[in-house]
Amino acid sequence: MSGHSKWSTIKREKGAKDAKRGAVFTKIGNQIAIAARGGADITMNSALALAVEKAKQANMPNANIQRAIDRVNDKNAAALEEITYEGMGPGGVGIIIETATDNKNRTFPEVRNALTKNGGRIADAGSVMFQFDRKGVIRVAASGEDALLSILDAGAEDAVEEDGEIIVYTDQKDLAKVRTALVDSGLDIKDAELQYVAKNSLEITDAEQATKIFKVLDALDDLDDVVNVHTNADITAEIE
Repeated sequence: MSGHSKWSTIKREKGAKDAKRGAVFTKIGNQIAIAARGGADITMNSALALAVEKAKQANMPNANIQRAIDRVNDKNAAALEEITYEGMGPGGVGIIIETATDNKNRTFPEVRNALTKNGGRIADAGSVMFQFDRKGVIRVAASGEDALLSILDAGAEDAVEEDGEIIVYTDQKDLAKVRTALVDSGLDIKDAELQYVAKNSLEITDAEQATKIFKVLDALDDLDDVVNVHTNADITAEIE
């Protein structure tokens, strides 16, 4: 299955650094607040459970997590809205930008400017989205045939070994169920979330073009209202 590239790894490394200055906490807090609309009990709300787990992996303080959950009942808190934008990056790569915002009149210009200032542009609704599938994606710290078989037995649609770990793909409705089955089997789960996964990747082998793509993806990811960025670019070029 297509969808993963160096950008996935860079996002994780960047996220670890951003967490030290609180940027990631804002993004994850918004995700928790939105998930909590489905109920504040994590044992009954799988989306909230996954968001809270992501927060804990980023070392987000428990007080911050609880504040984000409580926001759903805070009548004085600005209402958050989930908005997904589509864009084209350098070289015609497709980009999906997921946001959580209390002011879309602020968020849209920020997303548009991050694209246009870095060689991209906003795309018409649907013109990029059709190139992606919404999937559950689980990153497992494991390797080898036995682990792959256990993962497939747990109900995964597909699993690919990459860089000493296994990337697991599930139907979006089965993400929580498969994650629980993997934990029960003793596998070490690094993260689990819904992502837009490219149906067919566009391989980028030119270092200069790869640098331009990373620049626009990074600019989007730096926006406070952006919670996730996905691309169909499979960047294999070696860049410094």
